[in-house]
Amino acid sequence: MRPGIELEGKRVLVVGVARTGAATALFCAARGARVTATEERGEAALAEAARTLRDAGCALEFGGHSNDIFLAQDLIVPSPGVPASLPGLVAARAAHIPVWSEIELAWRFLRGRFVAITGSNGKTTTTSLVGHILETSGMPVIVAGNIGTPVISRVQDSTEKTITVAEVSSFQLEVIDSLRPDIAVLLNLTPDHIDRHGSFESYARAKARIFENQTERDVAVVNADDAESTQYAPEKPQIYWFSRTKRVASGAFVQGDQIVFRRDGQDVPLLSLADIRLRGQHNVENVLAAATTAFLLGVEPAAIAQGVRTFPGVEHRIEFVARIGGVDFFNDSKATNVDAAAKAIEAFNGGLLVILGGKDKGSSYAPLAELLRQRARQAFLIGAAAQKIESELSAELSGAVPLTQAGTLDRAVTLAFERAQPGDTVLLAPACASFDQFENYEHRGRVFKQLVRALAPQATSAAAQRN
Repeated sequence: MRPGIELEGKRVLVVGVARTGAATALFCAARGARVTATEERGEAALAEAARTLRDAGCALEFGGHSNDIFLAQDLIVPSPGVPASLPGLVAARAAHIPVWSEIELAWRFLRGRFVAITGSNGKTTTTSLVGHILETSGMPVIVAGNIGTPVISRVQDSTEKTITVAEVSSFQLEVIDSLRPDIAVLLNLTPDHIDRHGSFESYARAKARIFENQTERDVAVVNADDAESTQYAPEKPQIYWFSRTKRVASGAFVQGDQIVFRRDGQDVPLLSLADIRLRGQHNVENVLAAATTAFLLGVEPAAIAQGVRTFPGVEHRIEFVARIGGVDFFNDSKATNVDAAAKAIEAFNGGLLVILGGKDKGSSYAPLAELLRQRARQAFLIGAAAQKIESELSAELSGAVPLTQAGTLDRAVTLAFERAQPGDTVLLAPACASFDQFENYEHRGRVFKQLVRALAPQATSAAAQRN
């Protein structure tokens, strides 16, 4: 039984009026809460949201957060982009005022089973794949969370038969209270968001909170190949492992050319590796996690294989854009940390021209050096982190791979195309956040695709001139 909360007449403060904050404020107002929404940005930047919230009866505060307002509430819901260290939130917690993430509030109202998926990389692909497998097998499913649609926006669509599959981030998990997934999935743990959490250990602890409230009746799915994840494996829930490299006692693993699920000493073939159309070994891990989750939810092996086989992939994740003048272009704008960029580079055999850079997140770029040496002919650096990337990679590469300061994405695309040869691949794998030059990684990916497609007329014209 989930703990409930009566919102009627409650004073609720929503901190941050972007997509999740606006959805939360409207949800609470519709249930009779006295909602105030506070936002650092000016109202002009959020004019449409401001109108919608005022029409719903919400009070609004723009241009900063006054500390007094935090202490006059019954509940505070910060948006994911708002750090838990914000002084007003610290003061509220000290005054024993509940501070919950949107996912905590939504979960209390959701009906049906709840699956939460987290990790440093692969969350969106795995969440989307689980949703696709369930949908193609005929199960009622909602896919939401950090993947794009706030869970709170889908509460009204849930029933007792619904399975909600949610991508959850460390930002959301650091301010949960009683959140208890029926199935919690931890894909991997690598350094990310150090600028927000302060250390890798703090970041990992936030991720591991996904297991915090689970009981013996619940299930945890954990990557047996990831040393950091295994350190945070929980004690109470039933654990099912997944592994690309070894047999596991309970869970899914690769055996020959198949993925097999082992439970109670029995092996059940789920699908063939040939069914996986996604590029890269990291996506084999994502499929292992998704197949494990789907099987535990009751999906038959044939339906799992069909779901994996028909899964089209996710936008901005090693997404093929175009072949122009014999050069392939791939968009992996979602590679917002070093490990994700490494996995993207590993998915190609060579002939790479890689675009790196954006807003630095506090990690070292040195781990990319050997991969670039093995597979790349050149790297083009953009955004606020460009100088740091050049400094760290230059020390490791010793000139083996030219590093070009391109500044902007459009300049990087132009230079990469000019220097690419037929058979090469231009890969956007930034290893950084996007917020220095773009609204988010989706915006960055869309701009990249537009820039690439704009090259086609130039290539056609150049070919005509040569002939």
